[in-house]
Amino acid sequence: MLVACWSAKGGAGTTVVATSLALVLARRHGAGAVLADLAGDAPAALGLAEPSSPGLAGWLAAGPEVPADALARLEEDAAPGLALLPRGAGPLAAERSDVLAALLMADARPVVADCGADPDGTALTIAAGATRSVLVTRACFLALRRAVVAPLRPSEIVLVTEPGRSLTRLDVEDCLGAPVVAEVAVDPAVARAVDAGLLATRLPRSLARELNHAA
Repeated sequence: MLVACWSAKGGAGTTVVATSLALVLARRHGAGAVLADLAGDAPAALGLAEPSSPGLAGWLAAGPEVPADALARLEEDAAPGLALLPRGAGPLAAERSDVLAALLMADARPVVADCGADPDGTALTIAAGATRSVLVTRACFLALRRAVVAPLRPSEIVLVTEPGRSLTRLDVEDCLGAPVVAEVAVDPAVARAVDAGLLATRLPRSLARELNHAA
């Protein structure tokens, strides 16, 4: 199973949602889970040092001669049961993005891909071919306006809620034609966990509880 998390506008919280969802899946599945970091911010969200490996960018750039097990060699332990495929430095070459998508889909473990905001190229291919395409958005007119014209169609939505918004969950579902499977409130406890690099070890209960619905 490949779950692609993306947003149509920056600042929605895609990395936090993708990382937290991967942690929830890792706890739920005996084989663990994989977080494919196409956006580049997962190590910081997990409180990890910046990986020195060539990452997914290096794997894509290596071309078709790359060894069959090279992708597995890139994995780094991020948390109990959770393996991280870091982004690496440089652009994500799109030429072999379909091969990468197929390998992620074929993994026996659930894979969560953080495709970032307004994905294109490789991230777009991964998200378009995923088992589940999860849009992370706020109930914001500008964000929804971009999501409507995005080249991706979500199969489901994680709604980041905050006080004072006039648009509701039903408005978001009607606008985008997909169900909201989790509502994640803007919570200072989540911000503190991310800022302190403690998301992997102290995943806030409110966030874990909501994302259990989307796992």
